[in-house]
Amino acid sequence: MTNSKFRVRLVFLIVPASLAALCAALANLRADQAVDSGNVAPPINAGPPINALADASAGVSGGGAGAGMNLGQQAATAQGELAGVEGYTQYAAEVVGAGPNDWSMWGGSSIRNNTPEAKNIPADWNPGEFDADTGAWKNKGAKNIKWVASLGFKSYGNPVVANGHVYVGTNNGHAYLKRYSADVDLGVLLCFDEKSGQFLWQDSNEKLPTGRVNDWPDEGVCSAPLVQGDRLWYVSNRGEVRCLSTAGLRGGKNVGPVTNEREMALKKNPNAAWEEDKEADVIWVLDMMKQLGTQQHNMSNCSITAAGDVLFVNTSNGVDEAHINLPAPYAPTFIAVDKNTGKVLWTDNSPGPNVLHGQWSSPTYAVINGQPQAILGCGDGWVYSFDPRTTGGKPTLLWKFDCNPKKAKYTLDRADRNHIIATPVIYNGLVYIGVGEDPEHGEGNGHLWCIDPTKRGDVSPELVFNSANPTTPIPPKRNQACVEADGDFTRANPNSACVWHYEGQDLNGNGKLDPEETMHRTCGTVAIKDDILMVADFCGIIHCLDAKTGKAYWTYDMLAASWASPLITDGKVFIGNEDGNMLVFKFGKTMELISKDADGKPGGIDMGSSIYSTPIVANGVLYISTRNLLFAIAAPGS
Repeated sequence: MTNSKFRVRLVFLIVPASLAALCAALANLRADQAVDSGNVAPPINAGPPINALADASAGVSGGGAGAGMNLGQQAATAQGELAGVEGYTQYAAEVVGAGPNDWSMWGGSSIRNNTPEAKNIPADWNPGEFDADTGAWKNKGAKNIKWVASLGFKSYGNPVVANGHVYVGTNNGHAYLKRYSADVDLGVLLCFDEKSGQFLWQDSNEKLPTGRVNDWPDEGVCSAPLVQGDRLWYVSNRGEVRCLSTAGLRGGKNVGPVTNEREMALKKNPNAAWEEDKEADVIWVLDMMKQLGTQQHNMSNCSITAAGDVLFVNTSNGVDEAHINLPAPYAPTFIAVDKNTGKVLWTDNSPGPNVLHGQWSSPTYAVINGQPQAILGCGDGWVYSFDPRTTGGKPTLLWKFDCNPKKAKYTLDRADRNHIIATPVIYNGLVYIGVGEDPEHGEGNGHLWCIDPTKRGDVSPELVFNSANPTTPIPPKRNQACVEADGDFTRANPNSACVWHYEGQDLNGNGKLDPEETMHRTCGTVAIKDDILMVADFCGIIHCLDAKTGKAYWTYDMLAASWASPLITDGKVFIGNEDGNMLVFKFGKTMELISKDADGKPGGIDMGSSIYSTPIVANGVLYISTRNLLFAIAAPGS
């Protein structure tokens, strides 16, 4: 592990002129400057509609808008930990089939705000000791540790807790099943007992034969499941939407229509051990690569959300191994699926051939001013919102927003144009999102946006025109939206939905943005409570902002990269980093680090290995998954 005291930060920034002033000025534009932004331009090089693929393979149901589609109810009451998620009852889909203090999906609800209500969550714990050779946990010296469970040796999936079980995506490094030794590379979803941490069952996903271009070695399952009652849904490393019974096959139960789990599992090796009580019970599978023609880049990573009977899924469709071409430019990016049958209800491929790299964001669902919206940050750097009430094969676009400056350019090294990995968050009827990039592509400049989702059409801050036809906006382009050498130019969009835009803030008053004052690329999703927004960027800078204005209260440099998102609960903020430290701050407008390092000084708590996922709280217990272990942390008697 890296010693943060000796870590050297190399920050490469290509910061375009700030758009903050533009956002503020848009409201003052006169109506006679308006451009017909309601005519949303199709992607360039438009090809055949994906609906034909869906009709032929997955079976898109017919009917008019909304026919046969059950989006369920909005949340009517907020109890337990969801009471702490501001806006839950006003905007979110009802969370069903989970206890009041469970955390049954990524972000806790369809509006994805990681701010559960909880009390007596420790800011002080000692994870104990670890074996120097194997990394295995030893409980010697442990404090406030309820239990620890072994994961694989790489874990990116965020924990989910529902109905007495804890679920985590990882790889096969621990080898819980005899039929797969630890040297067999798999993506696995593990299920543990919530009270004891005892391993219950595992869903196993063998790696794709196409290799790293679609299924990167050792990465495992990177998504978090959605749990409702005795069912769960998740996206596997193979690009499959999988519906499982939460009970597994324990006790001889086997819920159909899939009942041949043993036959399929032992097809390659009939003599392998079959431990039925440790195996998953599969109900249905939607193979997005085979049935929809998608080609995920490196991995599929979508944490599903739902409204009623409808699942919302990002397919992760992306580029080839050379990072240049899209093997399936017209395959869908965003799909809606019947949670009971796996039938595809609609598909959308709005990014088309403009995907920059991969597509690893997760969808958000909200009802805003009576309008249902299914929202996704996509691989072209745009956020799209759709009216999901259609079963005619394609949803209606409500709005789209370009999260990059129009002159920003995408290249494989030191690009200043980014795509989106974070998940959109809904707070007080507004959408919050930051741009990012595959961490392997390094650090870079970032942008954090607050968007008004009540506007329609292209609601980006700017529109691009060309001198050959200076009155009509040109369609989006992949690597650079505005190429001045080709006669392109920009105008402010009078229909912009930009509320504010944050690139950083000169907090020390020296007339420039220092690295610790700059918003960099982020893999992290914001968390917002009491109008205070928290987010960590990939460089390890924590930003605390006014959610209404985008003005910074404070920043803090963790001196280690951060892939994670913050947790706000019990008057505290929890955030982990790649050095394996979990930092705890007092929640507020003034920076106060309250966790202590091994020397008793303000600093991070060393968890023993890297932290790539986001901490959560459920039923009064704090859960932290490191690279190889899952910790359940609670104060005595809680």
